[in-house]
Amino acid sequence: MSEDYKHIVRIGGSDIDGQESLLQGLTHIMGVGLRMSRTILAHLGMDPNDRLGYISDENIKAVETVLRDPLAAGFPDWFLNRPRDRMSGRMLHLTGSDLDFASRNDIDRLRRIKSWRGTRHAAGLKVRGQHTRTTGRGGVAVGVSRKEVKAA
Repeated sequence: MSEDYKHIVRIGGSDIDGQESLLQGLTHIMGVGLRMSRTILAHLGMDPNDRLGYISDENIKAVETVLRDPLAAGFPDWFLNRPRDRMSGRMLHLTGSDLDFASRNDIDRLRRIKSWRGTRHAAGLKVRGQHTRTTGRGGVAVGVSRKEVKAA
């Protein structure tokens, strides 16, 4: 290990192990998947197989700059995880706690306007049309209780 090796690297509000490769290490940031990680590294001309602990501070700042505003880096609109944000009307790519905050606000808005999805969220039920007869049960309910089983 050399002196410029960092055991833990902080990128985009996440602490990432320095032993991770660049490609996999960037996916530990919430809001960055494998496709986004691969595209960021290709845009910056970095080797995806390099270890995260060996990259320089300038490269870390370059990655954070691209993460903060992918549109300015030349990424297409469809690549972002929050197109046409309701509050600002802009195309955004949210990461970390901003992504949590935005999704929580979206669910609260659905509850407030009492939409179907909002009432399902409020009741703790499946939201996207799944069946609920046998799956998604909470607690210790396993199987189906029948009268014959209870009598025996």
